Amino acid sequence: MASGAGRTTGQVVAVVGLAVAVALFLSVAAVRHGFFDLKVYYGALNFWVHDGGEIYDFLKPGTQYGFTYPPFAALTMLPMTALSWTAAIVLSVAGSVLASAVVIWWLVDPIARRAGWTRWYALAVALCLAAAFEPMRETVNFGQVNMLLLFLVAVDLLRLLPAGNRWAGVGIGLATAIKLTPGVFIVYLLVTGRWRAAATAVGTAAGATLVAAALFPDASREFWTSALWNTGRVGELAFVSNQSLRGVVARLNPEHPATLAWVALVLAVLAVWAWRCRAAVAAGDEATGLALTGALMCLVSPVTWVHHLVWLLPGLILLVDAAMAAPARSRRRRALLAATAIGYGLLISRIVWAWEKDFTGLDGFLGSNTYVWISLALLLFLPIRHRAAPAATGPPASGPTAAGPTVTAPTAAGPTVTAPTAAGPTAAGTGGGRVAPGQPSRRPA
Repeated sequence: MASGAGRTTGQVVAVVGLAVAVALFLSVAAVRHGFFDLKVYYGALNFWVHDGGEIYDFLKPGTQYGFTYPPFAALTMLPMTALSWTAAIVLSVAGSVLASAVVIWWLVDPIARRAGWTRWYALAVALCLAAAFEPMRETVNFGQVNMLLLFLVAVDLLRLLPAGNRWAGVGIGLATAIKLTPGVFIVYLLVTGRWRAAATAVGTAAGATLVAAALFPDASREFWTSALWNTGRVGELAFVSNQSLRGVVARLNPEHPATLAWVALVLAVLAVWAWRCRAAVAAGDEATGLALTGALMCLVSPVTWVHHLVWLLPGLILLVDAAMAAPARSRRRRALLAATAIGYGLLISRIVWAWEKDFTGLDGFLGSNTYVWISLALLLFLPIRHRAAPAATGPPASGPTAAGPTVTAPTAAGPTVTAPTAAGPTAAGTGGGRVAPGQPSRRPA
């Protein structure tokens, strides 16, 4: 008993120490954006509801930025019009924190169970580390909706779909109706042959869109016929915050970005993604399907601001999962933990901003696209986990692998390596960065 109490005390002290260290880091590294995007949403909604204007006509005073989401997103945000500005901030931050905590719990808890970690302690450490993650802190500081969308998709891929629930697809459909880019997860369902879930997602997205059209016909007509296609409102493609393949190509020639080269790159990563996602689903590894598709979305979207990269968070957590499944003190475990540390370290560092003013030359090409290289690495090399196949005949095998999962780590090419884990629950069944004041502006996304 005394030993257990001492362990708990040590864990509490460690969490408090880590939280203080993260707070000190954020006090230096985090850029204050004053909830810029939330101000756009709040202003546009109040202009629409209280002032009788059209939501897509609103521009935040002193800027060229207005509301760019579909009308269904405006419908979900309508309660903000009954709140004070301070209450809207509280609601935005609380929503992002709660959604983040749930998604991280779904991903971290299976690791904690298999590794024998104290579950609350594992979650607390993960949340502290997530708070320092640049895309996460940018999402909170801008008042963005990224983590809420990730939560909706994760409900489907980590909870409903693995359980065979007939409602699987609803979360993806709602996320797509709020913001179009999560629609790539509908493609994921189609590519991996989950026709019912794909139909549910399409039906949900279409139904939500039609409800918004029935309630707000003028706003819907404006969005689908004009605002959606006005790409000039999005922002500068070559701006260093755009960590997508389109951004890479644009930074090579900002005046005349090579569209053909971008399309070729997109087709190449789509082919790799389809191959790897089908392998993940064949292995029953829906969590890796989520991570791979999140990385793909960041790569192929024409604009992926730094705060959109919260979709890389599942991939980083799953790297830890794969490392803990490898034999203790093995080269594989060390390599995976090192890859996680490097990726995470870069994604809290703001390293790409060192090339904000000048991204020319080899160093500019490599450094200004750092987050793109991380997305590509996750897409190509994130391990896929497999359950051990049951023996056809004979008594159950003895030893720690008799009832446990195995983890297979295919790379882009070559053989796979399988590492046994201890018996117990398996994870296979779990499943717009803004610029600082004075920096170039861009459209909220």
